[in-house]
Amino acid sequence: MPGAFTPTCSSNHLPRYEALYEDFKSEGINDIYCISVNDAFVMFQWSKHVDAENVKMLPDGNGEFTRKMGMLVDKSNIGFGLRSWRYSMLVDDGKISKVFIEPDFGDNCPVDPFEVSDADTMLAYLKGEESSGVSKPLRGFVG
Repeated sequence: MPGAFTPTCSSNHLPRYEALYEDFKSEGINDIYCISVNDAFVMFQWSKHVDAENVKMLPDGNGEFTRKMGMLVDKSNIGFGLRSWRYSMLVDDGKISKVFIEPDFGDNCPVDPFEVSDADTMLAYLKGEESSGVSKPLRGFVG
């Protein structure tokens, strides 16, 4: 995710994966991870802030994993510096089997698209169904 404590990540993206955790488990998913270009201390506090008990938080403090995934972008236009582009992926036995990448990928994108990397789209994919789209935010953003 692009950033801890940011509006979309904190109001919908992360909380919805947490809320649908049992649904993912029933589809055979063992674990859900959230990775962001933030340090471990920030990721820990963010998980507490959004009550993430089931989603495992992974810090990518220097962006190395994100860079190697080809998802590191410059968001200096909004004061973020280098961050992750918004995406989700399904990993099966260590192999990436599906990736949902938000549109308009690129440095200094003037918008923050959130159309396909959401929990509902991933869950629909697992069920072999058409996604009904991004759900409404589960939490209000306080920041």
